[in-house]
Amino acid sequence: MKRIRKPQEQWLRVEGTHEALISRDVFDRVQDLSAKRRRSQKNAVTQIFAGLVRCADCGWSMRFATNRQNKTPYSYYSCTYYSQHGRGWCSSHYIRYDVLYAYVLSRLQYWCRQAQIDCKRLLEKVKDNVGGECTAQTKAKLTELNRLEKRRSDVDSLFTRMYEDRAADRITERNFTMLLEKYQAEQQQLEIRIQDLKAELSHAEKWLAIVEKYATPTELTAELLNALIDKILVHEAEVGPDGIRQQEVEIFYRFIGRLDGQSLSRSSIPDPVSLPV
Repeated sequence: MKRIRKPQEQWLRVEGTHEALISRDVFDRVQDLSAKRRRSQKNAVTQIFAGLVRCADCGWSMRFATNRQNKTPYSYYSCTYYSQHGRGWCSSHYIRYDVLYAYVLSRLQYWCRQAQIDCKRLLEKVKDNVGGECTAQTKAKLTELNRLEKRRSDVDSLFTRMYEDRAADRITERNFTMLLEKYQAEQQQLEIRIQDLKAELSHAEKWLAIVEKYATPTELTAELLNALIDKILVHEAEVGPDGIRQQEVEIFYRFIGRLDGQSLSRSSIPDPVSLPV
């Protein structure tokens, strides 16, 4: 799709055409926090998303930068691969820092509220999600767990048959003792590994425990983001026939993967500085 940059005097801005994903109150608080952060750090925004934000197409990290040409400077992220290689390799995947901040904060606040309203229901949702968003490593662990549990059942059956054979003198005392020690050692190893795997696979409980710990956050910190989020994928923005700029942002949470994905539209999150689309 060919894009034509229009002069600023021809830009159109229509508000209230879509239901907002983030309330005005949340956005205003984000702007206030960002302003305080700029004042205290001489216009340098803390990079709390460092290592988390990635390009959804090429997988490279997003480059953090600040536009100081405007009357009110603002920070943003763009694809590092695109910045180094230019068009034909990837695209900018541009997203403003304050827009990303507001969206991520709103999603974390949403899940924290759900944990307070109905923790059990949220736990079931997260468990269902883990089943659908399994990584290759998780699937391998589940396969191993099923195999070990089957082997444990087989070993239990072997014990029963061994005692029956010994009682019927179908096996000597020496062989019985030797097999007993062998299967007891295997049984202990199986129990240890099965318990370890179950602990590693208890993703839903782990994530929910972290959510409950932070209650309802009012601002984002590096500690909060790294505790709850594994990565954030930013897609290239698209402009629909109505002129609305939409951009999909996927949040992959630690232990459980992707819970939801929504598109950000220019009318969904207020933007104090008009930008070309």
